[in-house]
Amino acid sequence: MPGPSPGLHRALLGLWAALGLGLFGLSVVAQEPFWADLQPRVALVERGGSLWLNCSTNCPRPERGGLETSLRRNGTQRGLRWLARQLVDIREPETQPVCFFRCARRTLQARGLIRTFQRPDRVELVPLPAWQPVGENFTLSCRVPGAGPRGSLTLTLLRGARELIRRSFSGEPPRARGAVLTATVLARREDHGANFSCRAELDLRPHGLGLFENSSAPRELRTFAAVPGQPAQLQLNATENDDRRGFFCDATLEVDGETLRKNESAELRVLYAPRLDDSDCPRSWTWPEGPEQTLRCEARGNPEPSVHCARPDGGAVLALGLLGPVTRALAGTYHCTATNVQGQAVKDVTLTVEYAPALDSVGCPERITWLEGTEASLSCVAHGVPPPNVNCVRSGEARVVEGTLRVVREHAGTYRCEATNARGSAAKNVAVTVEYGPSFEEVSCPSNWTWVEGSGQLFSCEVDGKPEPSVECVGSGGTSEGALLPLAPPDPGPRAPQIPRELAPGTYICNATNQHGSVVKMVTVSAESPPQMDESTCPSHQTWLEGADAAALACSARGRPSPQVLCSREGAPRPQRLRVSRQDAGIYRCLATNAHGTDARIVTVGVEYRPVVAELAASPPGGVRPGGNFTLTCRAEAWPPAQISWRAPPGALNIGLSSNNSTLSVAGAMGSHGGEYECAATNAHGRHTRRITVRVAGPWLWVAVSGAAGGAALLAAGAGLAFYVQSTACKKGEYNVQEAESSGEAVCLNGAGAGAGGGGGAEGATEAAGTAEAPAGGEVFAIQLTSA
Repeated sequence: MPGPSPGLHRALLGLWAALGLGLFGLSVVAQEPFWADLQPRVALVERGGSLWLNCSTNCPRPERGGLETSLRRNGTQRGLRWLARQLVDIREPETQPVCFFRCARRTLQARGLIRTFQRPDRVELVPLPAWQPVGENFTLSCRVPGAGPRGSLTLTLLRGARELIRRSFSGEPPRARGAVLTATVLARREDHGANFSCRAELDLRPHGLGLFENSSAPRELRTFAAVPGQPAQLQLNATENDDRRGFFCDATLEVDGETLRKNESAELRVLYAPRLDDSDCPRSWTWPEGPEQTLRCEARGNPEPSVHCARPDGGAVLALGLLGPVTRALAGTYHCTATNVQGQAVKDVTLTVEYAPALDSVGCPERITWLEGTEASLSCVAHGVPPPNVNCVRSGEARVVEGTLRVVREHAGTYRCEATNARGSAAKNVAVTVEYGPSFEEVSCPSNWTWVEGSGQLFSCEVDGKPEPSVECVGSGGTSEGALLPLAPPDPGPRAPQIPRELAPGTYICNATNQHGSVVKMVTVSAESPPQMDESTCPSHQTWLEGADAAALACSARGRPSPQVLCSREGAPRPQRLRVSRQDAGIYRCLATNAHGTDARIVTVGVEYRPVVAELAASPPGGVRPGGNFTLTCRAEAWPPAQISWRAPPGALNIGLSSNNSTLSVAGAMGSHGGEYECAATNAHGRHTRRITVRVAGPWLWVAVSGAAGGAALLAAGAGLAFYVQSTACKKGEYNVQEAESSGEAVCLNGAGAGAGGGGGAEGATEAAGTAEAPAGGEVFAIQLTSA
């Protein structure tokens, strides 16, 4: 808001004087949902002064606003719902500014009232007679031109400091200016040399301003008293032409023989009632707005009449005889009254003020809205004198728009309207908007739409219509019954609707509505999704069984359309096999693909297999004597790990087992500990056993064994060279028994067993030799134990 100025302070003081009227205006405004306000609503400003007016509204977003007045402007400040304007050089007695705003297709207005006052700067007392005879009346006449308003004036005629007559002009019209006070006074001897004057008081204290006073220059009265004698008389029939005619009278007076001469000249004043002739006060005036003019309406009469011209409705008053600007506010018919003591004359005078055209928002709004299919006409009313001629042409065309149109949307656009009269021209652009009901197009709102989960896309249903229609799509059956279909906004922003995680497919009914109607369209929505794998469809850990038929990974994916799933081993590719091998274990990557994307998952494959007892050994390997210690160790290959169990000879006591049963130990061997021991390995996929024979023998047996061992060593040396290659491949525990059952290693192992058996046979071995052999699944392991 602008800072206050001295003119604004004076306007605020004037506002207090019109508080009642302002409160009444505010109460009227409050009845409307939106209003315009003008402050100060009523102001009293000194003639030639300035004033700030504040025009405001409570409309949230007014389209435009302004302040219409014929007064000069110096500056304007503006906000969204207000504007402040400084009016300067205010000279008109009364003017009514109009504050307006355009809000919700309505024009809000507030009218104000600005009146001017003029101090009594000139107070004139009509000159007194040069010599006034004692005992005769003379006239005192006081004139205060231009001061006003007259209703606040008081004039007082004074003899020295004593009041002779006092008159208040209260009740006069607000536009009335200037005043005359006339009084008839009887001349007395003591009045000789007395000073007469006139005092004027303009009392604006009720309006919050003050009391302004001024007095005329004093005038001295000179009187004389003649010696009664025979008067000389001259008689004539006076006419108005005799007014101011001079007469001369010469008198002589003898006093004590001395002749005193005195002569006197006089001017004849012929008094007559006022007359308003067309030559001095024309019945009609036509002036252009702007240039300063002197308004004259003079009356003939004696004494000189005072002329007052005012509108019959109590409006503007013509400042007669003063130079001032001509404004359109002065136009109108005035009732002129000429008054003097002899009577009065009345005459009606018409003042026409011509000015260039103006196109305001009331007569020619900047924006016009038409409805398609109705009839409308583009008419702009211009202010101006003489009445302007207005033509409107569409932008880019030359044809003038005339008459009534059948509105179609092609009529929308910008039109240039030009108003012309003899004083000038004015132009204005008018934007015409054509509104129409909603309609669907297949391109902007398809009848079939596929929603892809996670795509980040919403259904786009754009509707043609003005104003922009609101669109809502509601499911009409099945899983979509009553569900709202989220729509993509025309202009995506931070408040765009969230993208749903799931959307029910089905049939939706889209309804587009604006203030001019509604339209319905059916949309079929199908839902698809990109591939998705999780633990339920593709476990991250899977197990195969060695020896089973080769198969693919158990991996599938959800998605529409149904995805294709391909799995491949990371690192070395998986060889093509008919059956599962433990070499197939490893890390696999599965990829699911459909038209909407891919999904990958890492799967760890483990291969399980049946148990095999890979090693069954005794320690010490040379045998055991009675009372000695021995240990049997059983090692199995299996996955999941095998459970180890033992079968000992009947009657064998004090046998110890390790925590995982892989080791059997005997402390203090006895004869009952001799015999066959069996180790069994078991898991979920099967069971496998191997056996070993343990003998407990005395000292004589060790000697025989030693001799026999020497001979056997020589024989074994020759045979060992021949079977070296085979024997190197028959080391126990260094191969996978299950894979080698049909291989050369298995033959080697069985051959070794057979050779051992073939050399002597299980039954051919002698107890004296201290050897014990027993078949164990086609394999024979011989352990010789010797007592101490």
